[in-house]
Amino acid sequence: MSGPKLLEGIRVLDLSRVLAGPWAGQVLADYGADVIKVERPGAGDDTRGWGPPWWGEGEDRVAAYYLSANRGKRSIAIDIASADGAAMVRQLAREADVLLENYKVGQLAKYGLDYASLSKENPKLIYCSVTGYGQDGPYAAAAGYDFAIQATGGLMSVTGEKDGTPGSEPQKVGVAVADLFTGMYATSAILAALIERGRTGRGRHIDAALLDTQVAMLANQASNYLVGGKTPKRMGNAHVNIVPYQVFATKDGHIVVAVGNDGQFARFCALAGDPAVAQDPRYATNEGRVERRAELVPVIAQWMLARTTAEWTALFEPNAVPCAPILELPGVFEHAQVKHRGMQIEARNGIPMVASPMRFDGERAVSDRPPPQLDEHGDALRAALARGDGWPRT
Repeated sequence: MSGPKLLEGIRVLDLSRVLAGPWAGQVLADYGADVIKVERPGAGDDTRGWGPPWWGEGEDRVAAYYLSANRGKRSIAIDIASADGAAMVRQLAREADVLLENYKVGQLAKYGLDYASLSKENPKLIYCSVTGYGQDGPYAAAAGYDFAIQATGGLMSVTGEKDGTPGSEPQKVGVAVADLFTGMYATSAILAALIERGRTGRGRHIDAALLDTQVAMLANQASNYLVGGKTPKRMGNAHVNIVPYQVFATKDGHIVVAVGNDGQFARFCALAGDPAVAQDPRYATNEGRVERRAELVPVIAQWMLARTTAEWTALFEPNAVPCAPILELPGVFEHAQVKHRGMQIEARNGIPMVASPMRFDGERAVSDRPPPQLDEHGDALRAALARGDGWPRT
């Protein structure tokens, strides 16, 4: 389980914990960077204890949550609040290419581990600070949690069932998307800074804020508001700009229908047994279908009750009408395409994991180093630093 080492030779010092920062560190590790994760002595990354479920037994057990974001790293436990600990981090930072951290704004300056201090010793350092609200502004000092950011950043206002329907309240997304997107934006910013450094020889301080990312992630919903002046509302599984593009009940369950253009709608109606609907000038265009959503969707909903999910899927897929069953996790990992693409992998020590989704020339870039135990590499790293060997080799 190893692929191309596109970032071979790049050294990453990961002082972050929980999800956004560690996710960026894992992506860089999958791409071949050497990532050293600095953790609190005795406790480590908060997510080590976020179980069940657990992998391992007794003192060695670790939460599945931690495993999801820390593949490919070496772990060293350092008390950065101590003089010796801070000195050790500075020693690593002098030879690092990238430093990731998600401490509160200004906290690392107390230990001389802020960008202003470390960049004097290593002008080539790309220093990425991940926070909830950014490095400046009235909320800069506030703690940022994904749930709160989904709320403040508008995502929950457009997620959930429509007002007046059963269960109609704002909903968060089922995974921590603000954290994950911030991790991915941070990764792309780091890679851009590495390319620029190749020209200039200088590093950068990257300010990655969950709230900024969440606002950017509003995408077409934000554009709809800014251009149209109308506040988007929750619509359940329906799409604000496309009809039909939602979940429908079938004879035995549910199915996603995602008709994206007028040609697909014509095929959809023909396969459903009522081609005249697509020929009706009121529904022939997506604009018309959006305007008349309330009268068209109940007609389609009645059609969909005539067959099972599997029957509709077998009918639509060969005829290029976008659709999908709604799978729970066991079904996801048993899906023929997911299995063919090898998205479930196993670390060297047997931990089941999800692979990196990126392939390069047909090879998937995935680190073969499993998520580390707390301070697993600490003795070797500390010995190398004590000898003055520079950045400790893997």
